[in-house]
Amino acid sequence: MGDQLNLPPVRVPVNHVEAVPRRVRAVLGGETVLDTVQARYVWEKPFYPQFYVPLDDVRAELLVPDEEAAPEETSRGTVRWFGLRAGGAVRPKAARVLAESPVPGLTDTVRFDWAALDSWYEEDEQVFVHPRNPYVRVDALRSTRTVRVERDGVVLAESASPVLLFETGLPTRYYLNPTDCDLSKLEPSDTVTSCPYKGTTSGYWSARIGRRLHPDLAWYYDFPTREVQPIAGLVAFYNERVDLFVEGKAIERPKRPA
Repeated sequence: MGDQLNLPPVRVPVNHVEAVPRRVRAVLGGETVLDTVQARYVWEKPFYPQFYVPLDDVRAELLVPDEEAAPEETSRGTVRWFGLRAGGAVRPKAARVLAESPVPGLTDTVRFDWAALDSWYEEDEQVFVHPRNPYVRVDALRSTRTVRVERDGVVLAESASPVLLFETGLPTRYYLNPTDCDLSKLEPSDTVTSCPYKGTTSGYWSARIGRRLHPDLAWYYDFPTREVQPIAGLVAFYNERVDLFVEGKAIERPKRPA
């Protein structure tokens, strides 16, 4: 087998703050809640940042004080909770306001719960799940390396024209033409997921081998983000759950770091 893949994650110190060079907007109920060119990236966790937005760039009349939620002490200061009311939609505990912060640049800022807003935009392009980490790079490259995908010794796909997707901190994903997949062994799934860098999936495939169903082994994007357009309509399998052979060489299933 190939070498064990232990892929290093992208780690940034907690409470690290950087200026966001992009215009950031968020919408709820058809109303723009925030519109700023002065957002900050703040790493609450080491792997990806959140947006902190100056209070002056938030529509204050849409913030509803949460009288029942007690202030919360964090390493970034005392958080006071607010709900959101916009366009007929109500979102309790949607905003965390920092009036004062020991972290430079965070006084008088708001951190919104991502899912509390209907949509987020960097400039005029929608972003999903959480802000894109400025230290993560994603490249989709066409290749002529042969790729074979197996599960329990059964071939699920084989291709000589894959698109390889390289995403910082993740295993290489091999996107294959549907015509190179054995669709007689694949069953469509209703699962949908989103990615900050690739967009929202169009569908998933499960594999039925004998009497056993292996759920959601593969996925595809019909309309990925512009940066990874070469993967549009192609199928990728979880390296962690199948046996992959590249140029005839077995690739060890990757283990994600804890």
